[in-house]
Amino acid sequence: MTEERDAVDTHVARWAAFWKDDPRFAPEIEGALVRMYDIQKWARRADAAAFAGNEDFTLEDYKTLHALMVQPYPTEATPAQLADAAHVTRAAMTSRLDRLVAAGLVTREVDPTDRRRVLVRPTAKGREAWDKHIFEGMERDRQLLSALTHDELVQLNGLLRKVVRSLES
Repeated sequence: MTEERDAVDTHVARWAAFWKDDPRFAPEIEGALVRMYDIQKWARRADAAAFAGNEDFTLEDYKTLHALMVQPYPTEATPAQLADAAHVTRAAMTSRLDRLVAAGLVTREVDPTDRRRVLVRPTAKGREAWDKHIFEGMERDRQLLSALTHDELVQLNGLLRKVVRSLES
């Protein structure tokens, strides 16, 4: 049984024709990396669409709450720790936190053990918002990878883990 071709096959075939005798071109690597990029692009677009038009709770609001809930010190972090976890500047995090505080989703308080530090914590309303949106996101992710069986997902995770471990070492 032959697999159906996708747009990446066409892309790789164009490159392969251009560099047909050049051993530096590896079609399997190009195909794998472009497919991983495309899957991430579709996931980001699905997330953006899910929050489109909602000015009361934006994708950035969700990402900030998510960083607070899953960063190394769950449910309590400094703005700098959150900025690092969310991969945004400290100024951008300050703006995000201003929105979340105003919406009653987080608190920002001076650390009683070190008055130079500010601690951010989710409120009950913030936890509720994160909980709702995390499971909606998980459903979008499930749909994104629905072409794969459970066993195929396990296999894919094993292969990707192998790549990540090699990059980490």
